[in-house]
Amino acid sequence: MLIAPDLEEDPRPREFVLSNVRSARLVSVSRFRWVTTDTPGDRPALFDAVVERAVGRGAYLGLEFLVVESRSVINRVPKPGVLPFEYTINAYRGCSHACTYCFARPSHDYLGLDIAEDFDTKIVVKINAPEVVRHETAPARWAGHPIAMGTNTDPYQPAEGKYKLTRGVIEVLIERRNPFSILTKSPLVLRDLDLLREATRVTDVTVDFSVGTLDTDAWSRSEPGTAHPRKRLDAVRRLNENGVPSGVLMAPVLPGISDRPGQIEAVVKEASEAGARFIAGTYLHLRGPLKHHYFRWIEAEYPHLTRYYRHEYGRRSYASAAMRKRLGGMIRRMVDVHGGPVRQRNSRNSDRTQPDSGGQLVLPL
Repeated sequence: MLIAPDLEEDPRPREFVLSNVRSARLVSVSRFRWVTTDTPGDRPALFDAVVERAVGRGAYLGLEFLVVESRSVINRVPKPGVLPFEYTINAYRGCSHACTYCFARPSHDYLGLDIAEDFDTKIVVKINAPEVVRHETAPARWAGHPIAMGTNTDPYQPAEGKYKLTRGVIEVLIERRNPFSILTKSPLVLRDLDLLREATRVTDVTVDFSVGTLDTDAWSRSEPGTAHPRKRLDAVRRLNENGVPSGVLMAPVLPGISDRPGQIEAVVKEASEAGARFIAGTYLHLRGPLKHHYFRWIEAEYPHLTRYYRHEYGRRSYASAAMRKRLGGMIRRMVDVHGGPVRQRNSRNSDRTQPDSGGQLVLPL
């Protein structure tokens, strides 16, 4: 279990700089979208204030935490019905898991931060998230809709070890008996096993893990800040043994890197052995500025695949239909071989990750 070290607050005035970690990149606070006064044009502020800036020590060395007060925490997806959930909560923005393919990276550009290093190292912490959720889910204004967590950045990324905002949100949802689901890459979720067991007694809960590969080289290059995939599968086992439904999403499978049959079978086999309630998979998808970021990573880490990726993703965001059909068929066959699970349909949350007939799992953008 990760135990977060103490954080050191920058002693200088808030309006001056965010951090002294990289002195050559000092940035004025006034350029960010959490400023509430004199925000130009039609780009309103998202947060009431930056209430603290902290520089990480120890395991957090090189990270900056921008602690803000958020005006709202529960988000409604732009086009209800397109995604398999309608409401989400993200207590953090940015993620030190540093997954090179993360579809949430462009959200940092929206704040005036870059989608590469800043996304990995400047973590926005919505310090009042539990209190806002309690307000937003008051019976007079909330109808008890299922809520998904982990749709933008990981709710159990390392920052959660210090701030415990996800735990606070779960406590509120238990009070409200509100159904919820969690998607994570972190075994830190086991810290809250007591709450999750309590939640299963009063509402529908699922905790799913993203495990794209067990290949150590592919994992360490593409997800450098995450726990080893086998630790995630151990967490799947422990959750299911304790009555908390947990499944595995092979997401994303990286073409040419983690999609060989042996690699896919290894995940299916070990996920089945861990008691995963379902196993589903999806290929990488790339949109907007994320595509350029990912292509630069391919050029550095897998230069021999550069032409292949530009051909496959140059004019589209998703893998081809033929590739998706191949992946879906491969997973189904391997699930049959290894006695994997049949998808559960007895929960309001259980079908939120249903892939289409081509094996392309629909995830939020």
